[in-house]
Amino acid sequence: MTEAHRTHATGAPSSAEGHRQPQSYHESYAVDIRPLVLFGLGLAVLVVVSALLMAWLFGYFGERQVRQEAPTSLFREERQPPPAPRLQVDPPADLRRLRAAEDAVLQSYGWVDRDAGIVRIPIDRAIALLAERGLPARSEAADPEGRQR
Repeated sequence: MTEAHRTHATGAPSSAEGHRQPQSYHESYAVDIRPLVLFGLGLAVLVVVSALLMAWLFGYFGERQVRQEAPTSLFREERQPPPAPRLQVDPPADLRRLRAAEDAVLQSYGWVDRDAGIVRIPIDRAIALLAERGLPARSEAADPEGRQR
């Protein structure tokens, strides 16, 4: 075989001693950088123009809102309060008043339903009566489903 016919799988010819001779491979064309630079510059200009446009729009809309919110007259009538229910002005004070009213009901005697003869008694007295008398128990005969307990 002649040397011209002996090649390795890489396509590099081999010498008679069996060593590969280095071949230099390179791209046969160069990357055209001009379109990349133009694109980058165009993108940078677009970003700057967009930022300037947004700054101008924010300023324009801010001034427009200030002009629209300007009072028409200094002697304009005062605002009317909103209809009920309104927000609490002092929630802790409201809570104290609610608890005081609840405590007054829990600590006093009074009628719940006069026609039915139902009264309320102070809670301390109710606890004492419950401790003396105990809870009423249901008999098994009164159980409507007949379950065993």
